[in-house]
Amino acid sequence: MKISHIALYVEDLEKMREFYETYFGATANDKYHNPRTGLSTYFLSFDDQMRLEIMQRPDVTNHLMAQQLGYTHLAFSVGNSNEVDEITTRLASAGFQIVSGPRTTGDGYYESVVLDPENNQIEITK
Repeated sequence: MKISHIALYVEDLEKMREFYETYFGATANDKYHNPRTGLSTYFLSFDDQMRLEIMQRPDVTNHLMAQQLGYTHLAFSVGNSNEVDEITTRLASAGFQIVSGPRTTGDGYYESVVLDPENNQIEITK
């Protein structure tokens, strides 16, 4: 068994698609739009066959709190420490907020945490 995909509601569908394509190598499918509900989506595919579905609906507008029960971040394993450093540097240079790292955590992970354009936490690990 494997997880098919993870879904994330977003405010700006195009900006979020571009973010994941630019910094994490995602490939988007053709945009889906349901005129009855207003739902628009992209499936973003990554090298390891993981998929992220980004979705937008006009009636979904509330943001969750930064620290809460439930899902808290999306983690990308990029292969090695140099890639963690490089992607983190690119994101910082582009003005994205680096929450922590790059660093080795107490449990031995080398990682950084960055906020995407809509303040979702993205963990970048080796």
